[in-house]
Amino acid sequence: MQPVDLTTLTAACSELRAQWLPARLEQVYQRDRFTVSLALRTMNKRGWIDLSWHPVAARICVGDPPPRIPDTFTFSQQLRHQLSGLALVSIAPISPWERVVDLQFAQRPGEPALWHLYAEIIGKYSNVILTAHDNLVVTCAHQVSAKQSSVRPIQTGQPYEMPPALTDTAPSAIEPQNRWQERISLVPGQLHRNLLKNYRGLSKALIWSMIRSANLDPEQSTDSLSPHDWQQLFQRWQYWLESLENSKFKPSLTAQGYTVIDWPAPENHNVGAVDGACVPSNTSPILSPLGGGWGGLTSIGTGREELTSAFPSVQELLNSYYTSEINQEVFAQVRHQLSQKLINLLAKLKLKANTFKQKLQQSEVADTHKSQADLLMANLQHWQPGMKTISLPDFETNQPVAIPLNPEKNAVQNAQALYKKHQKLKRARIAVEPLLAAVQEEIDYLEQVEAALSVLETYRNTQDLQTLAEIREELIQQKYLDAPDYRSTDKNAAIEFHRYQTPSGFELLIGRNNRQNDQLTFRVAGDYDIWFHTLEIPGSHALLRVTPGTVAEEADLQFAANMAAYYSRARQSEQVPVVYTEPKYVYKPKGAKPGMVVYKQERIVWGRPQQATA
Repeated sequence: MQPVDLTTLTAACSELRAQWLPARLEQVYQRDRFTVSLALRTMNKRGWIDLSWHPVAARICVGDPPPRIPDTFTFSQQLRHQLSGLALVSIAPISPWERVVDLQFAQRPGEPALWHLYAEIIGKYSNVILTAHDNLVVTCAHQVSAKQSSVRPIQTGQPYEMPPALTDTAPSAIEPQNRWQERISLVPGQLHRNLLKNYRGLSKALIWSMIRSANLDPEQSTDSLSPHDWQQLFQRWQYWLESLENSKFKPSLTAQGYTVIDWPAPENHNVGAVDGACVPSNTSPILSPLGGGWGGLTSIGTGREELTSAFPSVQELLNSYYTSEINQEVFAQVRHQLSQKLINLLAKLKLKANTFKQKLQQSEVADTHKSQADLLMANLQHWQPGMKTISLPDFETNQPVAIPLNPEKNAVQNAQALYKKHQKLKRARIAVEPLLAAVQEEIDYLEQVEAALSVLETYRNTQDLQTLAEIREELIQQKYLDAPDYRSTDKNAAIEFHRYQTPSGFELLIGRNNRQNDQLTFRVAGDYDIWFHTLEIPGSHALLRVTPGTVAEEADLQFAANMAAYYSRARQSEQVPVVYTEPKYVYKPKGAKPGMVVYKQERIVWGRPQQATA
């Protein structure tokens, strides 16, 4: 994930000052452990500004409205108590070349600031700190004790101190090229490394884009650069400084991350760089400015392509990029957590089910013990003291039956022992059968959840993350998952089913998880619709919406069956049996878990998941 560097922060604050000053603070909401949102209202609009101290995604930018979930964080409550109703009058860096922004709040524009909210966008040390006008820390996103850091502890009631000053040379637009070149090339090394370690305010993403826009390889040695190369690179260095000074930014999303600098096109079009490596001239690269800037490159020889997407503002770029990146990170973490939990739960339940099945198999010989006891009681005269086994003819087949005996007991006592075994195994069967049924019901339910989770292989959009959050919430509510920091999802959030269109134009809805399955089957389904589900295989509920006066053709039923099979545990199979019936014949048993139903008057069609157009 690309971190916010000085250039990005400067561009973001430049836009915020132009669009959101002055503004009234109406609300404070903390989205998660690392992000707090400020609701601002100007004379023209209302919006939310996100302040994040995430270790790898710290940022300040305009964000989306928060979900309708109660805010239970203490930090946001403290900010709300102190800042609500005040005017945001300034958004400014505390000093040049520092990634710390001072948001100042006053009673009204033009009056002295009463509160300072410092947003420190400095990687893993990022923080958000509130101080009063006397510069004493009132609250902060996370406190740093003297044991944690002897350089700069951060605690309430203590004076606010700026982060330790950087020692590298600050870039300057008046520095001549020969002095700049001498500083970078004094000790030969990789070009991008020498730039980074000799000047402050730079980042790897900025340096790489700067060097590549000059048709150079970031990893090449400084000794290999020609005078023309140095001239090209210095021009881009000056262009970057000019962009910072004049707030000339053009945000765009690239294959490697994002950029806010619209680099000018290089003079030499014979050599290009792909993914940070020089492309030999024999690959015939075609260079073209995409989105108004030098951001796109296509190489015919390599068959690799980098495209940029232009954004109207830095705010939209940052919000889109970091929302997507963080969502992917959260998606991967939560999916892994749920997958491991389901694997462990199913393994334990299946072990328990096998134990119960073994006990039931043992109980099947209960009647044998009774018949042996009856034979022994009917033939007491054949018993002799000290016998370890006795062979007696069966009542019906007259075939000899060997009965094991305890030589220390007489015939009657041996028969009584066999009767007791019969009664014990009979009671065991009565006790074990409902236990096995309950365990099997749990296994079926968790396999249904596992099937919904298996469909979510990778993150594609916010609906995938919402689906995953609903699955996690369902497991918490069903007591399968412990979550001390559990926060309920937004109950008012719109449910986004998978939506498809059949060959005849009918709409097909498919649930993403058990919550959506129940919603689809028992609230959305109408009298004319057709309900689909894989036969005795965990999977999603599918609903074919049929309008009154129309009839679904065979192709529509096959399409629905294919999709139902695709969104099931058997999606890798060639053919899958799929049942379909009217929604009125689908029932939820009393006490059944989410997504679990029974049905009747069903018909079967063979679904082909490999032909599904998902």
